[in-house]
Amino acid sequence: MTVTEETAPLTHYQRIGGADSVKAAVDLFYDKVLADPELAGYFSDVDMVGQRRHLALMLTVVLGGPNEYTGRSLAEAHQPLNIPLEHYVKVGEHLTATLTELGVPADIITDVQAVLAQVQDQVVAGGNPAGV
Repeated sequence: MTVTEETAPLTHYQRIGGADSVKAAVDLFYDKVLADPELAGYFSDVDMVGQRRHLALMLTVVLGGPNEYTGRSLAEAHQPLNIPLEHYVKVGEHLTATLTELGVPADIITDVQAVLAQVQDQVVAGGNPAGV
């Protein structure tokens, strides 16, 4: 191991265990979302295998892993769904609960929550700013 490799900080992606950990988080997250009667309807006509793959790729990027995502933008995928703020908040709560349940360190969860706040206007109908 070189000095550079030895002293380079680990990404969040590396810290949580890489692809296997992201897959576990995505699977548990969608189990929670699909069990939520307020949210499950958004996915009734969705290819969940593809959806889980897309989220895994996006979450990998958010956590500092390799960027292999080639899907639609958040706005393109979500704005037609007219998602109200309260549903966006619930999804964020399910993601936070998932990461907590899987033992993800608090600083990583905080960073993921910050990203959720940054992209909220791309997902929520009307682009409501965070905290409104």
